[in-house]
Amino acid sequence: MDEENTDLPFWRTKSLDEMTPEEWESLCDGCGRCCLVKLVDEDDGDIHLTRLACSLLDIGTCRCSDYANRHEKMPDCLRIDLATVRKLDWLPASCAYRRLDEGRDLAWWHPLVSGSAQTVHQAGISIRDWSISEKGLDSEAYHRFIIADFEDS
Repeated sequence: MDEENTDLPFWRTKSLDEMTPEEWESLCDGCGRCCLVKLVDEDDGDIHLTRLACSLLDIGTCRCSDYANRHEKMPDCLRIDLATVRKLDWLPASCAYRRLDEGRDLAWWHPLVSGSAQTVHQAGISIRDWSISEKGLDSEAYHRFIIADFEDS
């Protein structure tokens, strides 16, 4: 590594596949978008986003209420790894993993840049102000909560 790069943050000096597990986890901005329920069209396989949040998501903080056990409790819970980032076209353009994989820097509101976990909410990137929990809803009603794709960067 060049001496001039020693003051740069890790996400500017490492590729996603070079990051430690701790660095990888810290890239999550806490927007909660990965935790929204997605519906797959049985006819064409298209994925439709909903404003319904996973029952484990604390909507106020946009963090999982049982992160350590999420895959056991919610078998459909997505594992965000490099292969997943490159495969899923529904990941929002604002997603740190997607941004870095595409050669873009983290956004100004990202907690690693701003120094505050609140900027993702203040910038309107998180789902905190418009999502609702799937708890108690009949899955037959999920289609009523389909939303348009994310329009952000």
